[in-house]
Amino acid sequence: MEVLIALIIVVILMVVAATKYNFHPFLSLLLAGIVVGFVGKLNESEVISTLINGFGKTLGSIGIIIAFGTIIGSYLEKSGGAKTLANWALKVIGKNRSALAMNITGFIVSVPVYCDSGFIILSSLNKAISKKTKVPLVVLGVSLAAGLYATHVFVPPTPGPLAATAALDADLGLVIILGLIVAIPVSLVGLLWAKFIGKKIKTEASEITLEHLKTEKLPKTSLAFAPIIIPILLIALKSISGYPTHPFGEGTISMIINFIGNPVIALFIGVFLAFKLKHKNTKETHSHWVTSGLKEAGIIILITGAGGAFGAILRATGVGDFIGSVFTNMEIGLLLPFIISAVLKSAQGSSTVSIITTAAIVAPILESLGLDSSLGRALTVLSIGAGAMTVSHLNDSFFWVVAEFTEMDTATALKSQTISTLLQGITGITIVIIIGWLFI
Repeated sequence: MEVLIALIIVVILMVVAATKYNFHPFLSLLLAGIVVGFVGKLNESEVISTLINGFGKTLGSIGIIIAFGTIIGSYLEKSGGAKTLANWALKVIGKNRSALAMNITGFIVSVPVYCDSGFIILSSLNKAISKKTKVPLVVLGVSLAAGLYATHVFVPPTPGPLAATAALDADLGLVIILGLIVAIPVSLVGLLWAKFIGKKIKTEASEITLEHLKTEKLPKTSLAFAPIIIPILLIALKSISGYPTHPFGEGTISMIINFIGNPVIALFIGVFLAFKLKHKNTKETHSHWVTSGLKEAGIIILITGAGGAFGAILRATGVGDFIGSVFTNMEIGLLLPFIISAVLKSAQGSSTVSIITTAAIVAPILESLGLDSSLGRALTVLSIGAGAMTVSHLNDSFFWVVAEFTEMDTATALKSQTISTLLQGITGITIVIIIGWLFI
């Protein structure tokens, strides 16, 4: 209980420090982790080792991806490839529907791709469209994030819902079908909020420069799309390869697909494809362009790692176990998995961790909840998914990816991205409960 109270106080202080005093989130996240660690009765060596391990583990999974993504973004920006993509997108979808286009794009991309990776890959396109259409970058960023997040928590083969499906012995096909049914309105709610909040928030125009190659031809559309589309396709193929039916077999072909479909390798390939965007007559070298991307990646990587360190401290203190023990004695049907998952998500930041943890907690009590049926198990997976997006805030790596790549300060990100995920989560659980009420 002491840790839970300390966590609530620390999160409130973090919000105040960031919004009122502009205290840098990298420092506030590490400081918060230290305070909660000692309140949770970790000794000094445990606090330090947990911080370091949490920081390293987070960056071990996403740090290289962020670096590669920003390099690709640097090439798309400096070569004019971003302008090529913007021109193509506007031609196909129309100037007045750019936010919807990004929302739909994110919805599709995040089925096989982690939402963090998907946002990083598509952030340059977001900036280019914002520059071209004058639509605020915050609107496009939150719209894209809403689409990515919806399928990330509801639709396998994304790891979280896939793991929950296995833990609850739910039917995978049913989870996918119902997941898509729930995810569509959830995604659109995020889009509507993005458009609403975009009218309330004043943001400066993106600093991305698309006019500095006036004397040179813009890259072809195919070359501009290649560093984005090919990594996504490779990652998608890896997800398909992992299906229980083994569609690519279990031999050499499957091994190759699993290797090149790993997000790190897929984006590394994307970097080399981006090299083709650089015109031979450009004075700057490849080293200059790569360095430019890495400079942008640095601060994002550090903040993301600090968020992971904070989350590791929360897990080490056992606050998640305490929360689970409090709620498992309550019999409130599909609302219970949502509440447990939402509290875990808000407390420790990771949607995937909250999904997996909640699935383990509720699996033994499905019968007592009246959910021990094929439909009940599938809806429980979706209830957990709805909770796992409620809410994304200071201790969530995706929050910082969206904030930094959309050029939002912390206060703006809390008003836009965090509230968006709250509305999405509430919408998701409402739909799940209605389905359960009608058919269980």
